[in-house]
Amino acid sequence: MKEHENIKVKGLLNIYLGWPLVLSLFLVCANGALLLVNWQSACVMLPFTICYIGFAVWLWLYGRKRVLGGLVEFSAEYAWIQKQLLTDMALPYALADDEGRLVWMNDAFQAVLEREKGSSKHLLNLFPEVTKQDFEVENGAVSVHTSFGNHKYQMDLQPIYVSGTEEEDIQALIGREKLLAIYLFDETEILRCRQEVTDEKMVAGLVYLDNYDEALESVEEVRRSLLTALIDRKINKYIGSMEGVVKKLEKDKYFFTVKQKYMEQIQEERFSILEDVKAVNIGNEMAVTLSIGIGMNGESYAQNYDNARTSIDMALGRGGDQAVVKDGSKIQYYGGKSQQQEKSTRVKARVKAHALRELMETKDHLLIMGHKMSDIDSFGAAIGIYRIATALNKKSHIIINEITSSVEPMMKRFVENPEYPEDLFLTGAQAAELVDSNTMLVVVDVNRPSITDAPELLKMVKTIVVLDHHRQSSEIITNPVLSYVEPYASSACEMVAEVLQYIADGIKIKPAEADAMYAGIVIDTNNFTNQTGVRTFEAAAFLRRCGADVTRVRKMFRDDMEEYRARAATIISAEVYREFFSIGICPADGLASPTIVGAQAANELLEIRGIKASVVFTPYHGAIYVSARSIDDVNVQVMMEKLGGGGHRTIAGAQLKDITVDDAKKQIKEVIDEMLQKGEVS
Repeated sequence: MKEHENIKVKGLLNIYLGWPLVLSLFLVCANGALLLVNWQSACVMLPFTICYIGFAVWLWLYGRKRVLGGLVEFSAEYAWIQKQLLTDMALPYALADDEGRLVWMNDAFQAVLEREKGSSKHLLNLFPEVTKQDFEVENGAVSVHTSFGNHKYQMDLQPIYVSGTEEEDIQALIGREKLLAIYLFDETEILRCRQEVTDEKMVAGLVYLDNYDEALESVEEVRRSLLTALIDRKINKYIGSMEGVVKKLEKDKYFFTVKQKYMEQIQEERFSILEDVKAVNIGNEMAVTLSIGIGMNGESYAQNYDNARTSIDMALGRGGDQAVVKDGSKIQYYGGKSQQQEKSTRVKARVKAHALRELMETKDHLLIMGHKMSDIDSFGAAIGIYRIATALNKKSHIIINEITSSVEPMMKRFVENPEYPEDLFLTGAQAAELVDSNTMLVVVDVNRPSITDAPELLKMVKTIVVLDHHRQSSEIITNPVLSYVEPYASSACEMVAEVLQYIADGIKIKPAEADAMYAGIVIDTNNFTNQTGVRTFEAAAFLRRCGADVTRVRKMFRDDMEEYRARAATIISAEVYREFFSIGICPADGLASPTIVGAQAANELLEIRGIKASVVFTPYHGAIYVSARSIDDVNVQVMMEKLGGGGHRTIAGAQLKDITVDDAKKQIKEVIDEMLQKGEVS
């Protein structure tokens, strides 16, 4: 490359120095022409022509060398100035070989390394954020954000290709084809200013008292104002300690704002205000619980407030007594240890029932859908909605893609019954052909779109109703026209049984339908031992009056021998981890619905003294189905959410793909360790 440049320079010099010789020829021709006109004038001009020709020849033969010497001297001085400028440049600059060893650096780069005595001369040792892959760049530059000492830098790595050099300071480069030019841009101050701006941003938050009315009713009337004052003081003191502002919106609702720099402290303490308020006791039989929703890092303060409203709705939908933080698109959950108290009033059920009826009356036909691998609670709730639609003279269909062993005995009573239409049960593909502008979709026993039986219908149908008893997660069905999610309910069948009593007068429920709904309550409550309240027994009593037969239901859901053996094998193989957690593996061979057996085994493991939560893994169809159960000390919903699942506080599950059972057990143990460390286990 350098040789070609030298040749190019010599060529330009020959052109410039050759011009006098060319002009000499023109001058000779001019002198000859003048001789033809006037010989005297030609004689006068001849000495000048001879002098010019002699100067041109001298310039070509001798002056050319002097010009080249001057150029060489200038080039040397220019190269020295370039080198000195590079050495004295304020920007840290260095050269490294293709393996990351520093071979040359300027004074500024040396000054950076001298801050840490005994520094290595290898990039991988100096800057841990740099990897070998960064050295493999062929074109352009690679930027790496790193730190050294107390400073933070943006390091740019740019390849340089050379064939050799004669510089004494970098003799080590001879023979290497590729070098790395390293630039360090100190961004410590810029990042500090950015962090300061971020810390000063305002965070919007909402605080709702979950059980304000119920807590007041549990204390003497004369002391109610004291209870309210103590709660107000707790909340104001907590926010005030972080230079925040609190505004009471209603008797049980507050708005607050704090600087974002305090959010790290709040999150590290895991919202201690949740436990502080529950500690307020002036004779009230019921502890007061809070729900907190926070929005931060939105595009504007208005966006933060909208995020806070989304967060508080999610906190309430998950059962209350917890905080939800919506940080941009990321959602984090804190708390949720307490069991949500069942509300004695049925006003909400009546309001939702009337709203559901109004929606049904505007549509021609309904589609009813539960979750994948439907269980008896999902099936019973769908049957209840079918009965409502039939009472309102609306054509309806229930979507079931896969008939599980738990549903099959009950489903036969409808398939083989002439009182019900042949197209009562459809697959998702068949139902999709019936969708039009007058179709309404009712989703029962699930609120996560990814695990519904036919997720594609959610995009096709505009009018969607959600009715579920599971706590909401960050994945929810968007924009439902009507959403009725009550985490305190024992089952979806309990909720549908209440709606049936208010939606219309004189609805007659047939015995088969009452059996299906009653079975849903029995199975989900594990024979009325889990998540039951007064309203659970009232719903069961209503279904008994409608013809539900306890003995018939019990006989229908007895186990066969293979399922019983599989459940026994699960219990035998169970491992007790950290004294309070039981982890088992359910064999799937020879079982029609192994996931159901796994869930039953998880229930039975809870009967062992000292066990606070049970987890059962069931390998099935290339995935591992996880069933988690607890009594009251562990929130298994939070546990399963860490594995990508969800559910209820005491009943939850997840699906793991592309993983072995051993790796799945390792994951659940890590989750348990994390929950114990954070104090999420009572």
